[in-house]
Amino acid sequence: MVLKVQIENYCFSYCAEGDANHPTILFLHGFMGNRFEFKQAIAILSKQFYCVAIDLLGHGQTSAIDQRTDQDDSYTIQSSANFVIKFLDLLRIDCCFLVGYSMGGRLALYLTIHFPQYFLRVVLESASAGLSSVDARFDRLVKDRQLAAKLETGDFRLFLDNWYQQPIFANLRSHPHFSQMLEQRLNNSPAQLAKSLRNLSTGKQPSLWEKLSRNEIPLLLISGELDSKFVQINRQMQQLCRNSQLEVIPSCGHNIHFENPNLFIEKIKTFFLL
Repeated sequence: MVLKVQIENYCFSYCAEGDANHPTILFLHGFMGNRFEFKQAIAILSKQFYCVAIDLLGHGQTSAIDQRTDQDDSYTIQSSANFVIKFLDLLRIDCCFLVGYSMGGRLALYLTIHFPQYFLRVVLESASAGLSSVDARFDRLVKDRQLAAKLETGDFRLFLDNWYQQPIFANLRSHPHFSQMLEQRLNNSPAQLAKSLRNLSTGKQPSLWEKLSRNEIPLLLISGELDSKFVQINRQMQQLCRNSQLEVIPSCGHNIHFENPNLFIEKIKTFFLL
């Protein structure tokens, strides 16, 4: 059953499973995902935790109440973080565990650094602290704007096929349930995804690298063995953040919770129940 809550001009969709008296885990999906991104993990974890998953702006069934006042600025990482905090306040969740994947992981790290009082422990799956150089951010923003234009004007299924040709998804493409995942992605609105891609782009996000050394919230960094780019990024993050630990998951690429859900769940439970 879809649950909804209004925050400013937006109606946010979310789901909640488990006993609300148990410790809460908030899940943040990746680009083109939705509140069902962690469905397999939540089915198990909800036996011990109260699991809440939200459709971030531009994804799933979250949408503007009045399209005339739907502003691009609402889709930035700063605004997205503020919406998440208001969401937690409305649900009267004072403090919780946090799990974020890829784009949702970048947002989770931003939340951890700027709103540490809300989070007990944080899991970042295949996430980064952004891009440290101005030139790298500019180049990425240009590329993401080009991709956003394709989303708005081209064939969505073709866009998905091309998106998952990226090397980081090589292992994911051979998964027996990959086609079902693609079908779920098609439930998103290409126009709304384009807004998210332009404004929540790594190229537009402020770098968080210099803030890692000041973080005091325990972090679990998870990356897939076959995703060499993010293994290297996460090793660099671990070196800078004294309250972090890194788990490299064997035989997995970028999307670990889909490729090996059982091991993903095991790592989360061990970390949260310390």
